[in-house]
Amino acid sequence: MFDARLRPLIDPTLNKGGRWLAEMGIRANHVTFIGFGFGVAAALFIALGSLWLGLLCVALNRLCDGLDGAVARINGKTDLGGYLDIVLDFFFYGAVPLAFAVMNPGANALAAAMLLFSFYANGSTFLAFSTMAEKRGLETDRQGSKSLYYLGGLAEGGETIAVFCVMCLWPSGFAILAYGFAAICVLSAAARVIGSAKLLS
Repeated sequence: MFDARLRPLIDPTLNKGGRWLAEMGIRANHVTFIGFGFGVAAALFIALGSLWLGLLCVALNRLCDGLDGAVARINGKTDLGGYLDIVLDFFFYGAVPLAFAVMNPGANALAAAMLLFSFYANGSTFLAFSTMAEKRGLETDRQGSKSLYYLGGLAEGGETIAVFCVMCLWPSGFAILAYGFAAICVLSAAARVIGSAKLLS
């Protein structure tokens, strides 16, 4: 919901960082893999109960996620880069709830399962529409310059990362946060289904 509003605020800084990395010869895919490494580290730290380190790695993962796109806009976007960006993001999004479940199975497992279900529902509407949009030649830059065209929703990347950060800061509230955000994700998925049906009919 907030991603489109955040882009004009964060893109100028990310573009400067991306230009600097590109001048050093660093490719967008390198940044994507480094970011994924931070994402894996975040999940491992959370599972082990080192939540401040987990929070730091979540932030570094997101920084890399912004920088890889900035580098790609300078060096030229590729299909492989777009593919890796979205796939590794989804791996990361799934790893964090799983990590909280591992950290405290008794208190967190069911809530984590509900959150993962909602991510699955939301992700399927996101990716299925992008496939149909590609067939029809639909494009938008509302969420910034992306490899995929997708419909915005209540639950997007910004909201997801905000919730992950609050979970790290308030681990005892994980179940409350997970159930609440799962409900938002399901509503977002339903809205995307309705919006996609209108656009594709």
